[in-house]
Amino acid sequence: MRLCKGWRSGLLLLLLLEVVGTFAQKLPTRDEGLFQMQIRDKSIFHDSSVIPDGAEISGYLFRDTPKRYYFVVEEDNTPLSVTVTPCDAPLEWTLTLQELPEEASGEASGEPEPLDQQKQQVTVDEGTELFAYKGNDVESYVSTSTPSGLYQLELLSTEKDSNFKVYASTTPESDQPYPELPYDPRVDVTALGRTTVTLAWKPTPTSFLMGQPVQYCVVINKEHNFKSMCAAEAKMGSDDAFMSAPKPGRDFSPFDFSHFGFDRGLTSNKISRAYPAKPKTSDIHKLCIGNKNIYTVSDLKPDTQYYFDVFAVNSATNTSTAYVGTFARTKEEARQKTLELKDGKVSDVFVKRKGSKFLRFAPVSSHQRVTLFVHACLDAVQVQVRRDGKLLLSQTAEGVRQFQLRGKPKAKYLIRLRGSRKGASTLKVLASTRAGGKQPFPSLPEDTRIKAFDKLRTCSSVTVAWLGTQERNKYCVYRKEVSDDYGEEQRRREQNRCAGPETRRKSEKVLCKYFHSPNLQKAVTTETVTGLEPGKSYLLDVYVVAHSGHSVKYQSKLVKTRKYC
Repeated sequence: MRLCKGWRSGLLLLLLLEVVGTFAQKLPTRDEGLFQMQIRDKSIFHDSSVIPDGAEISGYLFRDTPKRYYFVVEEDNTPLSVTVTPCDAPLEWTLTLQELPEEASGEASGEPEPLDQQKQQVTVDEGTELFAYKGNDVESYVSTSTPSGLYQLELLSTEKDSNFKVYASTTPESDQPYPELPYDPRVDVTALGRTTVTLAWKPTPTSFLMGQPVQYCVVINKEHNFKSMCAAEAKMGSDDAFMSAPKPGRDFSPFDFSHFGFDRGLTSNKISRAYPAKPKTSDIHKLCIGNKNIYTVSDLKPDTQYYFDVFAVNSATNTSTAYVGTFARTKEEARQKTLELKDGKVSDVFVKRKGSKFLRFAPVSSHQRVTLFVHACLDAVQVQVRRDGKLLLSQTAEGVRQFQLRGKPKAKYLIRLRGSRKGASTLKVLASTRAGGKQPFPSLPEDTRIKAFDKLRTCSSVTVAWLGTQERNKYCVYRKEVSDDYGEEQRRREQNRCAGPETRRKSEKVLCKYFHSPNLQKAVTTETVTGLEPGKSYLLDVYVVAHSGHSVKYQSKLVKTRKYC
């Protein structure tokens, strides 16, 4: 504020001190050095009714309880700008001017009037109303020339307790408190996907015309657009909710909680007794992204409407200006093609890594039971079956699995196969309503490993064993020479249990034989593989072939002959 000599200035200062209820209250000044020092001193303006010149203050209103702020204009013809920003509720506010008497009665005698008498003369009149507003928009009163006097700003919230911000300045042209919007202040959606939305907006001229540090903050939510930054922060329930800016070249997702350290179980340490902090919600997020004016929001939900707001923030003063926000609905999830299963027929199915595949089985005739065979050729898959929308089972399938489902007349079955995180999956699936009959896939023991006997290993042969079942099946043994650095990862890539003996070279075949045992405890067979070279590594495979011709491969076994005998 400008300080001037004379009784009018003294009276204004004394009146302001009386109004705010303390003579210890320091008044701000427009002496720039002192002003910068005062505005950093929280004790000067904390819980004060004095509005500093050229700085934004925050306040809180209880419902139906008005609050008044005061400031002094000491010289006539002074420019004035007052801006009020509602945060989480509409506000009613009025700006009034209390004019002072032209001369004091005690001037002729050389004695000033008592302060109580001066105060009475000034406060008898309720003042002249300059401006009034009701709503939740950011609204300003601006005048290029105002008279000296005591100004009063009264605010009221009739809906609920609410936060707000106030800015007043007698030098609005030079201060430029809020970043200026470009001629086109709209936020545009430049690209739209199922889980991503790309936003673009024109940069604020404040950064390159005024040389002020400006960054952009993006707010994403599913309810509505926000007219101010403090409105978004009030909704988030935190007055310090800025997320760290992503590294150059990488756009983090606001829904990726690990990147931003979110813990929904934690609450802010800054809790006021007057009004407790609101719980954080994952439905609204704010990211400050530096000075770039193109940003891609990722990891959104398909077919969901989102609202996007962009705020230009003065990094030095933390004041902000809202662009005209936008909204967009992400694209629908790509509809999965449903594979129709035929009764008693084997279908080959491919599932992408972490992907899903849907199968439909609609038996023509009435049935009491459905048998579902799932042969996972590579990694394990998640199998989920619904009958007419009702969940019947949800299990993990590895190798060959058989599921028995209770039937129902005219029932339809939806089978969902979900791939693993390790890699893509290949499967053979069969659904049948036919009771009895031979199974399409061979029966397998629970343990499908091949055991090698180290003590029986020679320079030209190895002896192996594997478990069988009570069902008579055909077993074929194959061998393949591999390099010494053949590892587990390479073996896993080749471990396709659906690839049968027909895919192998004839030179790799060792033998085929039939085997079973009525006693499961004795259902084990051995075989010695001969004709090997000393010190060489071999990959041994055992295939069990069903009567239908479908085969399943046991887990491959890596063996090595002795180098010296």
